[in-house]
Amino acid sequence: MEQDQTASGAAKAVVSTGTMEAAVAIAFMAVGALVMWDSVRLGHTWGDSGPEAGYFPFYISAILLFAGGGTLLRALLSEEDRAKNAKPFVTWDRFKPVLAVFFPLAGYVLAMQFIGLYVAAMLFIGLFMRLNGKYGLRKILPVAIGVPAVVFGMFEMWFLVPLPKGPIEAMFGF
Repeated sequence: MEQDQTASGAAKAVVSTGTMEAAVAIAFMAVGALVMWDSVRLGHTWGDSGPEAGYFPFYISAILLFAGGGTLLRALLSEEDRAKNAKPFVTWDRFKPVLAVFFPLAGYVLAMQFIGLYVAAMLFIGLFMRLNGKYGLRKILPVAIGVPAVVFGMFEMWFLVPLPKGPIEAMFGF
């Protein structure tokens, strides 16, 4: 069965397990190095009155950097892991649903910068329900309008917490 999927291309790997292990290890090392560098700026030693602001972050990031380096070495050099690392981490047929969520979400975040949270949320919910859920307007409109309206009422009026607004909210005086 698996050979049939591979032959048709449906189970073709997007990326291998070994590549993802190496990429995650490098990301952990980069975060560790960044935090370590900033901890030195803040002061990473033991001062007269105790530890300076960067003392604990420095050592936590050193552990993170060391662990990332060990994971990277194991992913690249381990003989026994070569067979496991050659296996696909994700195939295209399993990656497509991830992209179907990622791209609308990225569009929502981008749109929020220009049209505000509430209108962007209305568009995101409506388009997401239509494209991914195949719902009709009878179900889309109440949800797409209702959810941002409830969030607006709760945060802006009840909690008095302003959230990012765009030009449409400005036309209504908010």
